[in-house]
Amino acid sequence: MLGELQIAVDFTTLPLRPDVFTIDAFVAFGRELGPFSLRWYSLSYIAAIVLGWCMLAKMIKLPGSPMNSEQLDSFITWATLGVIIGGRLGYVLFYNPDQYMAEPLSILRLWDGGMSSHGGIAGVLIACFGFGRANKVSGLRTLDFVAVVSPLGLGLGRLANFVNGELWGRPTGTNWGVIFPDAGPEPRYPSQLFEATLEGAILLSVMLALFWGTRARLRPGLLAGVFGVCYGISRFIVEFFREPDRQLGFLSSGLTMGQTLTIPMVIIGGILILRAVSRPPLPLTAPLAA
Repeated sequence: MLGELQIAVDFTTLPLRPDVFTIDAFVAFGRELGPFSLRWYSLSYIAAIVLGWCMLAKMIKLPGSPMNSEQLDSFITWATLGVIIGGRLGYVLFYNPDQYMAEPLSILRLWDGGMSSHGGIAGVLIACFGFGRANKVSGLRTLDFVAVVSPLGLGLGRLANFVNGELWGRPTGTNWGVIFPDAGPEPRYPSQLFEATLEGAILLSVMLALFWGTRARLRPGLLAGVFGVCYGISRFIVEFFREPDRQLGFLSSGLTMGQTLTIPMVIIGGILILRAVSRPPLPLTAPLAA
């Protein structure tokens, strides 16, 4: 009968592996080196930075942009450090503080995994304003431009999470879903793909439409505010389908840590939107530090 068909997908049957390629261990200069591997998760960061750089290079050619090409090249370093340091420290502080308090040096073991999207966003925010102060340009307008390309990193990162078979969803309660290794026999929601769609593809489309189809870029804080509200709402919704982190579970509020961290993002984003639309737009010849 149709209702008895098994439609769950066994993740192990999919042609997915965490590594793009692996170089086996070898002996050189009398020492054994390796093995070395390039993982899809690492590649997602590299791809997001390179693609974001290319998109920003095109975006800043429009009149009234907050930086020039030379400054953009410098900013990419700031942004990369913001993503990595912010993402790692966010994971340590919000999701697994006890483990890293017991073994502080393990914070540096980035190859073991453990990054927070909220921490990465906070790191980029700090990078934008730090860069703006150091280069005498508008940190808020820099953040607006970066907000447009940020969904690239979020979407690619969630696709890499799915390839790794990690951060899976809650049990579906039906015979539909994906059976992930180490997650038990129940079919689960592929919440990584939900996030890649909402926080990645859809949010990127919204941000690009606003940037290229309107003059939102000339209202300081508007694009950053839209990103904060849309990302926060998307993440809050998807968390209902995503399994809470094992070491945390549900908080005393009944929410997950991911949902809790999105609340201030939505509030701050809403404030930025109201502030931006209540003021006249900047002229196309707006100075860099406007």
